[in-house]
Amino acid sequence: MNVVLLQPEIPPNTGNVARLCAATGVRLHLVGPLGFRLDDRELKRAGMDYWQQVDWRMWDDWAAFAVELPAGARLWLVEQGGAKRYDEVEFRVDDFLVFGRETAGLPKGLLENNADSWLRIPMFNSEARSLNLSNCVSLVLYEALRQQGFSGELGA
Repeated sequence: MNVVLLQPEIPPNTGNVARLCAATGVRLHLVGPLGFRLDDRELKRAGMDYWQQVDWRMWDDWAAFAVELPAGARLWLVEQGGAKRYDEVEFRVDDFLVFGRETAGLPKGLLENNADSWLRIPMFNSEARSLNLSNCVSLVLYEALRQQGFSGELGA
């Protein structure tokens, strides 16, 4: 399983996602440009001492990331407005879960060109603008892992 953060802006969110990826054995892809420096104090604080345990890659931009995708890779774009809920698809072990910037989400063109893989997380309050990025990653990733039978779980 792969988590992709496209142009993340808030260091603590990225640190929390890194910690999540370390705990679940999931590869993290950071696609730039980033809204912070990788040596940011808040990034390290949120990720605690987990960064050494994270299987992660840094990409300059979406084009650099996309050209290296394996043939047949399945990308699931998680953003408001998707036709399908995240729990209505069958995830595979090698899927890529893609999340956008905290302030702007994923680019419209990317979403429109991949409408069949555009997923949403339900919201119930029309006045709430959005959910926290790291919470969204947790929700969708754990659904994908649940569908895989939580393979490799410790202490089970």
